[in-house]
Amino acid sequence: MSGERQEPAWALTVAAIIEREGRFLFVEETDGASPERVLNQPAGHVEPGEGLLEAVRREVREETGLAFTPEALVGLYQLQARNGKDYCRVCFRGTVPAGAEALPEDPDILGCRWLTRAELAAAPLRSGLVLRCLDDALAGAAHPLSLVEAVRRER
Repeated sequence: MSGERQEPAWALTVAAIIEREGRFLFVEETDGASPERVLNQPAGHVEPGEGLLEAVRREVREETGLAFTPEALVGLYQLQARNGKDYCRVCFRGTVPAGAEALPEDPDILGCRWLTRAELAAAPLRSGLVLRCLDDALAGAAHPLSLVEAVRRER
């Protein structure tokens, strides 16, 4: 094995399902490969040394400006994306403060939108996981957060 550092085989990401009065919060962004605007849950990469719950709280705050309280694990999803990378998405369901306005802090986020499932299904999506995660949440998928509690490095 050479001394060159290789990219990890998998990218670990988190995503949040947030519902308010029958509508779900999505962010508008580009996929980096084309200028087309697409919708995604508030989502992103887990940073080194960060737990999954910390990561999803941070990503929601950066992409929507809202404080997210995870309530349940929706599921784990594998995706081989169009860019050739493999992703493992850990999706959570939770809440944000009632009445708070979503205002992105991340300049890559073009806006935040509250949409019904039908409105989302008619829109361009970042990946097929966007609708799959939402459908699983709507079907009642809700696993305890204790399944993903952070374990700190042993010394």
